[in-house]
Amino acid sequence: MTSSASLSTPTPIPARASVSPGREERFPGLRRRGFLAAAGGAAGLGALALAGCSGPSSTGTATAKGDGTPRRGGRLRAAFAGGGASETLDPHLGNLFVDAARSKALFDKLADYGADLAAVPRLAEAWEPNARLDRWKVTLRQAEFHDGKPVTADDVLYSYRRIADPGKAYRARASLEPIDLKASRATGRRSIEFVLERPTAEFPNVMAAFGTSIVQDGTTRFDHAPVGSGPFRFVSFTPGRSTVLRRNDTHWDGAPHLDELEFVVANEESARVNALLGGQIEYAHELTPATGRAHEKGGAVDIVRLRNSAMQAFAMKTDRPPFDDPRVREAFFLVADRQELVDGALSGAGETGNDLFGKGYEYYADELPQRAQDLGRARHLLREAGADDLKVTLDTSSVAAGFTEAAGIFRDQAARAGVTVDVRMGSKDSYWKDVLDSGTLCCYRSGAMPIESHISQRLLTDSTTNATRWRDKAFDALYHQAQSTEDRTARAALYGRMQRQLHAEGGFLVWGFGDWILGTARALRGVAREAPANTLDWARFDKVWLA
Repeated sequence: MTSSASLSTPTPIPARASVSPGREERFPGLRRRGFLAAAGGAAGLGALALAGCSGPSSTGTATAKGDGTPRRGGRLRAAFAGGGASETLDPHLGNLFVDAARSKALFDKLADYGADLAAVPRLAEAWEPNARLDRWKVTLRQAEFHDGKPVTADDVLYSYRRIADPGKAYRARASLEPIDLKASRATGRRSIEFVLERPTAEFPNVMAAFGTSIVQDGTTRFDHAPVGSGPFRFVSFTPGRSTVLRRNDTHWDGAPHLDELEFVVANEESARVNALLGGQIEYAHELTPATGRAHEKGGAVDIVRLRNSAMQAFAMKTDRPPFDDPRVREAFFLVADRQELVDGALSGAGETGNDLFGKGYEYYADELPQRAQDLGRARHLLREAGADDLKVTLDTSSVAAGFTEAAGIFRDQAARAGVTVDVRMGSKDSYWKDVLDSGTLCCYRSGAMPIESHISQRLLTDSTTNATRWRDKAFDALYHQAQSTEDRTARAALYGRMQRQLHAEGGFLVWGFGDWILGTARALRGVAREAPANTLDWARFDKVWLA
């Protein structure tokens, strides 16, 4: 659910349940528009918090304002791109946004990300580390599964050990890598001691990671009457078509306002838009900037823009020519006209970047001056590096919206600095694998995640998705020092040092942050408007209502 670079193909699990007959009669337009298309669609998904962090419900900053008093009742129909016949309700196998939204409705995690990407408690009522930050005590709140059984420490340990199984392709396995699950243990019915492989100040981020939902001890099948602890209970599931859920009146965070929630699959954006305009659905996920602009002032539907949801960048390989010379990297930073890229590649649906990930997130170094285009300085640096007549290949693909447009715009910008950029189109199917290891310059994007996670997954010497091949032992040492630092202010200062180095000589030319665009019926209220995609209040259907 971050960029597609980190996604794996879900394992197909056959369904045992189906929606009620007559659904196609209720959605004739969706059927005609390829609503039941086969596999495809778009892929996607804290600070040190101590004991006493309890307090369920929303993060408190992301709910829409002025929506009036919530009204109980009704069925919400929400359309997402899906994964066809390979879809599953197994919360540990999901890779798509629809998987994340369904998992959020059916299950709970120990923690989740707030709007600033800091971890906030969910099933975990409190967490507290030892002095070395290598053992964490987690206390569960009183919660129960849909069958009335309590959520216990054994359920948590079973869930994490299942995810960590090396023989399975569970997405969150890498996220749980810091935990020694053999040594971790239940210290009571609702308390767990997590033993870590090394000091980890940001352990709450691990508990909030995508794909870490808690399931009942011993559960292995999920597509036929799955039992979770989430705000909605299972009714029916047909892979690639529909999932119907109903309100869980005993949910620990309060019962949803809706009676029922139906996820319907529409891989084509046009199908989602037409269904919304035709009144066949009330929520359409992932619209293009052009669609958002076309309907923003029309009055027929509401357009919701989730700011800072997708980093847009060019990744320079720092371990090979020409980008192994920091002067060339700085020159490319200065070639970019970021506003022109946002306006052209994102149709203005976003804001400019400053060569750092996570604008607006916890620990972001917003004190650094905004970098602007300076072609004269760029030419000087290239001459100094002996790269006057530089030619580079920029890999791109239609795998993500705006990639091909961004490549063309940057090619023209680079030409004004005397640099020849050849744009090479890659395969949608293999693009992320191809650019991870090969080439020198590529289009890149990422969804929301904590800045700490971005660093650990992409910028350390041993990071497995290090697309820029940034390797610096001193930088690694700063990261490990931050993870061993309990004081948040001191830790923030260390992250600031790392970001200043990346801003000066890193491999990511971050030119913008794209909006994530949703369309909703005018009657749908309570939709979060300040929560980036992948965070707690995104697709928070237990807090919306139909007016």
